[in-house]
Amino acid sequence: MTEPHQREFIELCLRLGVLRFGTFQLKSGRDSPYFFNAGMFNTGAAVAAVGRAYSAAITASDVAFDMLFGPAYKGIPLATVTAASLAADHDLNVPFAFNRKEAKDHGEGGKIIGGPLQGRVLIVDDVITAGTAIRESIEIIRAAKAHPAGVVLALDRQERGAESHLSAVQEVGEQFGIPVIPILTLADLMAHTAVRGGADHARMLAYRAKYGIGA
Repeated sequence: MTEPHQREFIELCLRLGVLRFGTFQLKSGRDSPYFFNAGMFNTGAAVAAVGRAYSAAITASDVAFDMLFGPAYKGIPLATVTAASLAADHDLNVPFAFNRKEAKDHGEGGKIIGGPLQGRVLIVDDVITAGTAIRESIEIIRAAKAHPAGVVLALDRQERGAESHLSAVQEVGEQFGIPVIPILTLADLMAHTAVRGGADHARMLAYRAKYGIGA
């Protein structure tokens, strides 16, 4: 972790219990030495800080984009607070949109809420597990004749899939030829546990050796 927004973000995650160390069984069946739950960003102050972290990561990346898109459901508040922070903290006033899971057949109708999808669209989400939500988002963006500009995430787990030597983030990046911009990576989490030492760091080392990309 070299950027101030990364250090601030990991401290926020630890303070709120978004990031916890221990032993946790994942949906994949793997026993992980840490657990990340973005649903714990559930107060006004917390989401404001999240928006600042996302907007800082975006501006630091120099990715070119015209608007934001948040895939339902967690991407919806993330895209909203990121757009607000880009305007308040970086003087970038960009539109944003998000999708419904089910199309609405009354009122304004349709599946997209917010600004019209156009130009270069940056997808905002929490993590990529299987990549399903990101692939669906790219299909939605392309169907609107817009262009996916990249993906910004809270965390890149940097671990291989069950049947691939690539991580889900790498698969998305290679398949669609777009950048994936995480605020934090597994390497950042390990830098944090290395300072503390002890059992947490030993478990992180073992987990990376077993499942990490390139391991």
